[in-house]
Amino acid sequence: MLTVEVQGPWFEELSIGREFSAPPVTLTEGHACFYQALFGDRMRLPLDHEACRAVTRHPAPLAHPLLVANVAIGQTTWASQRVKANLGYRGLLFERPVHLGDTLSTRTRVVARRPNRARQDRPSTGVVALESTTWNQRGETVLHLWRFPMIAARLETVPGATETDLEQVGAEVTREALLEALPKWNTSVLHASSGEKSGLEAGTRFKVCARDSVTATAEFVRLTLNMAAVHSDPAASHLGSRLVYGGHVISMAFAQVTRALPDLLTMVAWSRCDHLAPVFEGDCLRTEVEVQERTPLSLGSLVALRTECFAKRASEDGEARVLDWTFFAWSLQ
Repeated sequence: MLTVEVQGPWFEELSIGREFSAPPVTLTEGHACFYQALFGDRMRLPLDHEACRAVTRHPAPLAHPLLVANVAIGQTTWASQRVKANLGYRGLLFERPVHLGDTLSTRTRVVARRPNRARQDRPSTGVVALESTTWNQRGETVLHLWRFPMIAARLETVPGATETDLEQVGAEVTREALLEALPKWNTSVLHASSGEKSGLEAGTRFKVCARDSVTATAEFVRLTLNMAAVHSDPAASHLGSRLVYGGHVISMAFAQVTRALPDLLTMVAWSRCDHLAPVFEGDCLRTEVEVQERTPLSLGSLVALRTECFAKRASEDGEARVLDWTFFAWSLQ
């Protein structure tokens, strides 16, 4: 009897140009409810379906942009089942809104790779640059991004592998692309939040003091089709514990940002997002966000927000800085 092992590729098997696909996913109310239960996000349009219909002129509720991103990223993870850490993202652009009932498909391509120097205390690894495009059931592109997982290598040295400056991989999100990606919504029907007003002047920094505990991380991994073993199997991590999927940290950080900035309408793009340290189940996270730039629009403004997230572990004193993320959002203010 033939036995076939089902497992992801090693670093040296991820040749440049190799492509991966995944099962399409139709986003449902179930996805939205689970996402909301995990993160408690306060961005108004995915929560208020009446306002959403008036603003978007679409009969179906808006899918939260980070729900879309997490499902799309999960669809890329056949390539990174042997990941040891995801170092970050570059140039992520939400090209058009996604609504519940839409079906997402994602194709991923290896565009660069760089072997890491061998270390005596752990197995060999390398960093791979993956470019991914996600489209809906009408064939319209909804999301494009680059991400940089560190993948386990089978060998100590990879024949033919060369050093690559991964900082040069990907493209910056241009001002033209940002403005083109802004949805053509009827925002005139909305009023600014009735809650405490938060100024959006460049240079203003908000510190969200209340922390949130990291829970249900394995369940979120399964919901998003994420196949990275380090998120479900402690033995797959050199740290001996399951690592929290980076998208979980990002979503929790953004949910905390919406407490400080209640008039955010949607997310438009990420300039860059770097995971600085691992996060574990049970850690408590808090977030600080700084307004880097504000561009007035006919209604509201386009804001560049640098978000830093800090983890407090029960077993340690102090905090660890775990996320440095700059993104663009459309605000009603």
